[in-house]
Amino acid sequence: MGSRSLDREIVALALPALGALAADPLVTLVDTAYVGRLGTVPLAALGVNAALFSLAFVVFNFLAYGTTPRVARAVGRGDRTEAGRVVLQALTLAVVTGVAATTILLMGGDLLVRLMGATGELRGPALDYLRIRALAGPAVLLIMAGHGIFRGFQDTRTPFRVTLGLNVVNLVLDPILIFGLGWGLTGAAWATVVAQWVGAVGFLWLILGPRRDLLGGVSRLPRPAELLPFLRVGGELLIRTLALIGTLTLAAAVATRVGTAEVAGHQVAVQLWILLALVVDAVAVAAQALVGRFRGEGRVHLLRRVTDRLLLWGLAMGLVLTLLFLLLAPLLPRLFTDDGATLREVARILPFVIWMQPLNALVFVWDGIFMGAEDFRFLAGQMLLSGAAAAMVLLLVLPMGWGLQGVWWGIVTLMGVRLLTLSIRYWGRHGPGRTTGERG
Repeated sequence: MGSRSLDREIVALALPALGALAADPLVTLVDTAYVGRLGTVPLAALGVNAALFSLAFVVFNFLAYGTTPRVARAVGRGDRTEAGRVVLQALTLAVVTGVAATTILLMGGDLLVRLMGATGELRGPALDYLRIRALAGPAVLLIMAGHGIFRGFQDTRTPFRVTLGLNVVNLVLDPILIFGLGWGLTGAAWATVVAQWVGAVGFLWLILGPRRDLLGGVSRLPRPAELLPFLRVGGELLIRTLALIGTLTLAAAVATRVGTAEVAGHQVAVQLWILLALVVDAVAVAAQALVGRFRGEGRVHLLRRVTDRLLLWGLAMGLVLTLLFLLLAPLLPRLFTDDGATLREVARILPFVIWMQPLNALVFVWDGIFMGAEDFRFLAGQMLLSGAAAAMVLLLVLPMGWGLQGVWWGIVTLMGVRLLTLSIRYWGRHGPGRTTGERG
């Protein structure tokens, strides 16, 4: 396989994946645009729930990250039956955990909105929205599993189409339910619920209908013991995710204590950082799918070429993003705010966002490579180490008077230690593509 052939495979997977990643936040963005016209209280209630649901369902991202490499490895071996078993395991676990999540959200809704600070006049609207939106719990997790399944079969176009379709449903229903029927904030909740279930049913219809071949002839639902590998991966990915979220939350907390303008500037910079991360995440998705497949095929020598090529793509994209950001730096922050004090704080830390892009790109792609290699325990450990190193810097910001720039040196530390640990593992004897380290 030549470099051009590898590049074509990477692009064929990464471009639709980028479309799906970009479209995924649109449901919340469209809801925010419409609900914002209802007033401050409904918008605040939506904001509380957006943060709550993001946190509640991030723990289930193993349904995507754990499914992709397992399916891809089975496909690489030519074992369609095993791939079908993994598909049914992922779907079953999505339904079971989705029902459990919905139950918890409905039963503990009042406590959850209070913990999020929604009291007084904000409590009622926030709780009403939560109780409706919680009904989409199983749908959200089925969509996660659907993404992981199709990526494992080297198909990122189908998830893009489904994601685009559910966004269209939400876009159409929002104005009808919010303004046309006068349901206000609850109309936005119902629009989201319907859109999410349309996406979930879309995936199920494809897998059980036109794309039934994905099941490999398997029709028996998995036994509880067969779900244990997923749960193990889920635990390891949960540790990794919580370490990352915890570090970024600590950074935001420190920025808040530095000053009001500083935390506002920090929030703008973080949003720009996340926006740019979406672009490179598309290559990470391609890495998960390709590494899983080539591991299954047992072509270790070719696997190393694939991962090296993916890293080259990541580095190139990081450099391109740096150049684009340098050109657009005067304009992009103004998309989020026109407040002079906030813009001055953003200008002080914007160089961090710009020059970290190549570093970020390598880290994100390496993440995808190790997920494709199913080295989840290592990813959990290295994230804990990286988060601890960053926390030591962040905890010194206030006593040392380093200000907002000190907060971003903490984030640089997080990404720098991640890069160091990932590169050591990659080039060591246990890295993907090493004969002694490849577990197949």
